[in-house]
Amino acid sequence: MKVLHLIGGGDIGGAKSHVLSLVRELGKHIDVKLISFRAGAFADDARKMGIDVEIVKTFTIISDVRKVLSIVKNGGYDLIHAHGAKANLIAFWVKKFVHLPVVTTVHSDYRLDYLQNILKMFSFGLINTVALRFLDYYIAVSNNFKKMLIKRRFSPLDIFTVYNGINFHQEITPLPKEDFLKKYNLNFAKDDVIIGILARLDPVKGLDTLLKAAHIVVRKNPTVRFLIGGDGPQKKNLEKKAESLGISKNVFFLGFVDKPFDLINCLDINTLTSLSESFPYAILEGSLFKKATVSSNVGGISDLIEDGKSGFLFKPGDHISLADLISTLVDNPSLRGELGENLYKKASTYFSLENMCRTQLGIYKTILERESKKGEYRYDAIISGYYGFKNIGDDAMLMSIIENLNIYKKDIRILVLSKNPLETSLVYNVDSINRFNPFRILSAMKNSKLFVNGGGSLIQDNTSTRSLIYYLSMIWLAKMRGMKVMIYANGIGPLKKERNKKLTRKIVNRVDVITLREDLSYNELKKLKIDRPKIKVTADPALTLKPDTPLRIEQIFMNEGIDLNQQFLGVSVRRWPGREKFETVIAKAVDHLSAKYGITPLFLAMHYPEDLAIIDNITSKMKSKFCVIRQKPTVSEMLGIIQKTQMLVGMRLHALIFAASLRVPIVGMVYEPKVEGFIRYIDQVSAGNIDSLEIEALKEVLENTWRNRDSIKKGMDENVAVLRDKSLENARIAIGLIDES
Repeated sequence: MKVLHLIGGGDIGGAKSHVLSLVRELGKHIDVKLISFRAGAFADDARKMGIDVEIVKTFTIISDVRKVLSIVKNGGYDLIHAHGAKANLIAFWVKKFVHLPVVTTVHSDYRLDYLQNILKMFSFGLINTVALRFLDYYIAVSNNFKKMLIKRRFSPLDIFTVYNGINFHQEITPLPKEDFLKKYNLNFAKDDVIIGILARLDPVKGLDTLLKAAHIVVRKNPTVRFLIGGDGPQKKNLEKKAESLGISKNVFFLGFVDKPFDLINCLDINTLTSLSESFPYAILEGSLFKKATVSSNVGGISDLIEDGKSGFLFKPGDHISLADLISTLVDNPSLRGELGENLYKKASTYFSLENMCRTQLGIYKTILERESKKGEYRYDAIISGYYGFKNIGDDAMLMSIIENLNIYKKDIRILVLSKNPLETSLVYNVDSINRFNPFRILSAMKNSKLFVNGGGSLIQDNTSTRSLIYYLSMIWLAKMRGMKVMIYANGIGPLKKERNKKLTRKIVNRVDVITLREDLSYNELKKLKIDRPKIKVTADPALTLKPDTPLRIEQIFMNEGIDLNQQFLGVSVRRWPGREKFETVIAKAVDHLSAKYGITPLFLAMHYPEDLAIIDNITSKMKSKFCVIRQKPTVSEMLGIIQKTQMLVGMRLHALIFAASLRVPIVGMVYEPKVEGFIRYIDQVSAGNIDSLEIEALKEVLENTWRNRDSIKKGMDENVAVLRDKSLENARIAIGLIDES
């Protein structure tokens, strides 16, 4: 593999460190060359590191492009990797002539790169913004930057993430603290606490936030010292600001620091105050020295720094919070040591140079594999369902379908039809278009392999005939476009209207494969005389999902003001006709169980905010203490919340499915056949139909389940393991259809 890297060559700081360390490390595994469009320190340092670097500096952009074209053609390169505005522009033109794939690393928010220079903002900045749209692939140096690109309508399928990495095995011999201070004529006392920052003196670095914080800190502790290393257009303004705040005797501007490790070694507390960042090297360099760190919560910083554990985070521009955090560390040397140790452990484990190189090589391999298949299909699968409606159950099905398909097909390309395409793309890292845009849907179907009628009860008219017509129309269009079609882990029915049954029979008999999540749906297909497709009873895909981390779940309970040191009865309800009666029945039955066994009812809304209104109605009729999760959790967070319950009584199907997957005993309250079907399928307890729910009967069912919950839990183990494998069978069948295409 031969890769050509292009860069402007005037880079300093994080971008410079990233490119040089990455190219040198890549050179151990592949043939790599670096072109710099400027002579100077960048190219000189590259040569010192043993990198094959060539300077291309002619009189015009056109001649630069010609020179790079010549290098590409003579060198036989497989891929071009660009860094920065000028490199992106030249890569764009070179691509036009040699048709090589181009990937660019997004080191910063390209809209903020030239804040200090209006002329450059509307020349280089604008050109770069346009050029980016015409490149093939993008590498974000943090997950936040990936989200930024998705929000700006770049395809998630073409964006990769590579975090900055640093060599934790390098030999470091920084200047001793005393010698460094002497070098800069700084006469500090031995016990003075030194806070520092290493940054370009540019508006985006938020250094005025540091000065305002320093003003507060110095008033409390006049011996605290601040060192600012770096140069830039804001230097004079910042010096005047420090003077106006009366902190010139405590804040020292060092100018450009040629050896960053010398400064970092001198510090007691490392800081970063940027308004926008990708993933700054200054923090990683600080981790090498196990320095306590306080940083603005920007870019990918929170992926490295766990607030309060491996450092402190504050909102960008919040100088008061910054001052409080610095003061806390100034007064507590042992805390500084603890945070520094934790930062080192996290960084050395996940943000090493080796990890960065390994990830980058994997991206190159993926790109070249894609290029070899270019022109075959745009998407492997188009997924249709009730997505983008803020329903946790449907979100869970989409998440599990995507995750399970990825298990069996690496780098699968997926398009989702959604009511909220942007949110769907951000959450699931897939392409998404509006589910009601027929022109874009037809265009996508023309160049795709498999149409998936996603999990859920989509083939039914209990909700409305309109929704049934929509899903049947999508299936019909997909078959008209020559796609394979799979109805994926669906619940079928109820279908009440005769004309709807006839239409369903006619269209669904044309699909290739139907998988069902329970036996009731299989019986419904038999009644409808749908027998041409391959039909298999599997299980709901959401059974394969895993809960979020215990730390995150504890944080959610803390935010809701809920004490975790108690036993919880999970309660999931939804809106349904004749609600006054069933609300009263549920309220009294839950009250009874709570009073008798000392359990705290924990109400869970699976559909936000709709379910909260019903929860409020029920809890207003209760006498016992209860808790409600009011902030909408993610799917994995809801799984973690349910895992904290000892038993769950619910109407919502996926609340019951989540509980079953976690081996939490359940009692189902049936409002539709799909709930009854699932309860029977996993051999658990039903409280009966919601329309005929009686207080005493519900009390009895709840009590029996509570008393026998340990034996019920043991009995669920084998059953759930079997169901999980069945749920994965859906994905195996889907991938088989994709491969057939």
